[in-house]
Amino acid sequence: MSEALPEQLEQIREDFQELEVRTRLELLLEFSLDLPELPERYRDHPDLFERVEECQSPVFIFLEVDENQIVHLFATAPREAPTTRGFASILAQGLAGLTVDQVLAIPDDYPQDLGLSEAVSPLRMRGMTAMLARAKRQIRDKTAA
Repeated sequence: MSEALPEQLEQIREDFQELEVRTRLELLLEFSLDLPELPERYRDHPDLFERVEECQSPVFIFLEVDENQIVHLFATAPREAPTTRGFASILAQGLAGLTVDQVLAIPDDYPQDLGLSEAVSPLRMRGMTAMLARAKRQIRDKTAA
């Protein structure tokens, strides 16, 4: 299944799987520090962002599909929610530069492939899975228009 994964998502998956369980959490926290800042054009437009209700912390995502069918994911998550923020960062970085088709082909259970199920609660894993599902739905909505 991993052969269908785009290179950067495969690399992130490998980075997590190479680590012991407790060290995986540290890597997730590192990702939380690297959540890309919102571009200026979106900073004053929270109305464009969709809340991911399944996440315990307030996480908001917005996807852009440019004229070349390249996906750009933008996310906000509070610094005091590093687990959630870490996964938002994994998605923002992992989807960067991918095409619509590549993103839609990402397995829905990609978050489980990171090997974090032993390190974070099932509720948090559900939130991570929901972020990916929402990203795909936003892409479908934007490309159907």
